Amino acid sequence: MKTVKIAGVPEHFNLPWHLCIENSEFDQVGIDLQWTDVPEGTGKMCQMLRNAETDIAVILTEGIIKDIAAGNDSTIIQVYVQSPLIWGIHVDARSEFNQLTELKNSTAAISRIGSGSHLMSYINAQQQNWETSNLNFEIVNTIDGAVDALQNSKADYFMWEKFMTKPLVDNGIFRKIADCPTPWPCFVIAVRNSFLKENESTIELILDIINNTTIEFKDIPSIDRTLASRYNQKLEDIQDWLKITRWSQKKLDKKTFDKVQDQLFELNLIEHKILFDTVVK
Repeated sequence: MKTVKIAGVPEHFNLPWHLCIENSEFDQVGIDLQWTDVPEGTGKMCQMLRNAETDIAVILTEGIIKDIAAGNDSTIIQVYVQSPLIWGIHVDARSEFNQLTELKNSTAAISRIGSGSHLMSYINAQQQNWETSNLNFEIVNTIDGAVDALQNSKADYFMWEKFMTKPLVDNGIFRKIADCPTPWPCFVIAVRNSFLKENESTIELILDIINNTTIEFKDIPSIDRTLASRYNQKLEDIQDWLKITRWSQKKLDKKTFDKVQDQLFELNLIEHKILFDTVVK
């Protein structure tokens, strides 16, 4: 049995992995796929890849491209979710902020530097024509940390996937004032190069299994109810999310890679550009 460590966020996007593990699909081909939930998100997973704490990460596209440009010795082997991530822009329910324009020069809660919440704060600021050099951040690690930061005025707003954050909105803890979709596919699968070099056939088997599941995922009987139950979501919210979410079984294309990298470079989030062929296999 080959042990493989994989990390991802504890969100509805990753249920296909858990179903495959629970159904022993990896076990049947001699792979002990050990999943680690990472509530801190992409910044933490980048660190885990660098430190060989995980072999594979299901990770935000912009975050891993930024970290590979900064020296993370990993490869993007496939797009996992083709559709954009819909980032909700949230404030404390009692906040005086009511419109996105009012958040200019305020403080964003982020899970950590290099995380999606960090990078998307820049994307949002650029779209609003704000001066990105004026952005202020409060590192909160997790969504629970963001609740504390907003309630205690350590930060003014928090960007996170809008469906996973919606229970906090429904419960009167957060108030969502805008959406900010990623301008590209949201999740990719990345592998440490040292692991990939020695285990290409194992990686291919893993991709075959997960891709067969994501192709049929929306057709699984009562999958909406399963998702709602597991991730503390209202059924109608999960149904709306399923309508707009598209999994992928394809490689990341150069056009998309260039779009992400060009925007990171324009925002001074990477110091130099890297070659597509050195990052994507």
